[in-house]
Amino acid sequence: MAGKARNIYQKILSERLLEGSLVPGEEIAIRIDQTLTQDATGTVASLQLEALHVARVSPELSISYVDHNTTQQGFENADDHKYLETVASRYGILFSKPGNGICHQVHLERFASPGKTLLGSDSHTPTAGALGCLAIGAGGLDVALAMAGKPFYCTVPRVIRIELTGHLKPYVSAKDIILHILGVMTTNGNVGFAIEYAGDALEGLTVPMRATVANMGAEIGVTTSIFPSDERAREFLRKQSREKDWMELTADKGAEYERTIRVNLDELEPLAARPHSPDNVDLVEKVKGTRIDQVCIGSCTNSSYEDLMMTAAILRGEKVHPAVSLIVAPGSRQVLEMISGNGALSELIKSGARIAESACGFCIGATHAPPSRGVSLRTSNRNFRGRSGTADAEVYLVSPIVAALSALKGVITSPAGLQMPVIAPPERYPIDDSMIIKPRYEGEPIRGPNIRELPRLEALPREIHGIVSIKVGDKVTTDHIMPAGSRLKFRSNIETYAGFVFEGLDTSFVKRAKENREKELANIIIAGKSYGQGSSREHAALCPASLGVKVVVAKSIERIHRQNLINFGIVPLLFKDEDDYDRIEENDPLDIPELRSQLAHQSYMAAVDKTKGARFRLIHDLSEREVRVLLKGGKLNYYAG
Repeated sequence: MAGKARNIYQKILSERLLEGSLVPGEEIAIRIDQTLTQDATGTVASLQLEALHVARVSPELSISYVDHNTTQQGFENADDHKYLETVASRYGILFSKPGNGICHQVHLERFASPGKTLLGSDSHTPTAGALGCLAIGAGGLDVALAMAGKPFYCTVPRVIRIELTGHLKPYVSAKDIILHILGVMTTNGNVGFAIEYAGDALEGLTVPMRATVANMGAEIGVTTSIFPSDERAREFLRKQSREKDWMELTADKGAEYERTIRVNLDELEPLAARPHSPDNVDLVEKVKGTRIDQVCIGSCTNSSYEDLMMTAAILRGEKVHPAVSLIVAPGSRQVLEMISGNGALSELIKSGARIAESACGFCIGATHAPPSRGVSLRTSNRNFRGRSGTADAEVYLVSPIVAALSALKGVITSPAGLQMPVIAPPERYPIDDSMIIKPRYEGEPIRGPNIRELPRLEALPREIHGIVSIKVGDKVTTDHIMPAGSRLKFRSNIETYAGFVFEGLDTSFVKRAKENREKELANIIIAGKSYGQGSSREHAALCPASLGVKVVVAKSIERIHRQNLINFGIVPLLFKDEDDYDRIEENDPLDIPELRSQLAHQSYMAAVDKTKGARFRLIHDLSEREVRVLLKGGKLNYYAG
């Protein structure tokens, strides 16, 4: 590509390309500079790393965070944390202790660097794109392989340029920018795309503001999002005592993009995502007056120093409405130290706020579940039904400005027209990395009784004799497939955790799947559009695989979940004619003759329902490498034998 104008992705990828060519939509292999894991996904990733029999991790930086299940509901979480700490010590991984903060917030503060590649076992890893880092979320097995020095395979993204112009009104925030974009692009149909931000408005967006925008690209379903590394990025790194990590990184003039979306910030008003999807976006003005029971401010989307200073300024001298429970969770220990030192924490406490640990907590339903049929206003990134920990709760996603004002009023309140306080970024961030433990390269990992061996998966059979064990609709998330919250403590015990597959949709699924497996019938999942939205949690593939699921047939499948299905030997297929979805029913027997041969030699095949005399034409978009992985029964079999 010498002499040709390049976008930011092309510049980074060209320097880390190991296989393939930079043609949009083509599969490539790239070198990974940094990896991150967190406890909900990192425990199994660590088991997988051990299974790969390496002496030390290979990337220049690997870090294991504990931020998801930091509360101890029994011994399981604490045991997993000890296991993660000792794996880190053994293999050369930094270990961020519980309480140090949410992985994406801490990584942005202390490690993310312009021009680097970062692979993380969390779907919101692209938060680091705020600093010009090419950050991608993936399943834990892909991250384990990257830690073992293997290349990461992905498709070259089709890049959408989002040009931001104008200036935000005082009562409009970065959260409103990304909610607006979600309203335009939706959560469906964006697999294979990536976003690159540009425009004159970037000068007015601090790195924490950019992080909010990059974070929720995960909800759009794009591979990742990135901002240029400019003087704003340099300023942030200088204040974090990391100016040496800065490099200028911008797109060349004349660089080519799939398309351009223009957003005039002058025109934006406060927005909210209504229940139960992040793209169900409306003006706050249209939902104002809705009674609320709970307000939660924090998560990896909106827990920065600037976010919490704005919250404290709005609450200063006021009291939270008596009918509202307000929870505030700083994103990192650095943020907590700063607001405790300047008096903002005291203002939050005086207002009646409950101060939560610097962790994911309420965002994943692990803490602070709302009451039955309660309305919860949250600054987090997802409002899927039941994700809060309460099945019938209604969750709205809003900015910290809207959240704080509403906490005072007891109803959703619009800040439109109000003069908001001006929050200046700090001159310096306090640096204390004492809760990030360096590896000691000693001893074997300590395993508690809940940490079990990974299930062995068999090679793909020659043909499929199966049954439709469940049929689900559109936008089924990984939370629907594999519940989070209190169930996450079984993440390192696949046999137990698999007992909750599809728990929120069909409590009889597991029993039915086990019966089919005993009859030597393959379990087949039929799904609608955008199957596997949400978390990178590979358990949403690993646990079904352990129950004998061999095939998923859907109208469309989201990127990370599709890759996780392949990683664990489940064949992801698509309807050639989406109308066939309506012709298939739960419990229908389906055969796919000569599956292995057809996968290897053609991109289409037929499923046969002998009882109905029906044939359904199916297609796949698998690369030759992905077919080889599936034939072996998954990626661990492929690499470890």
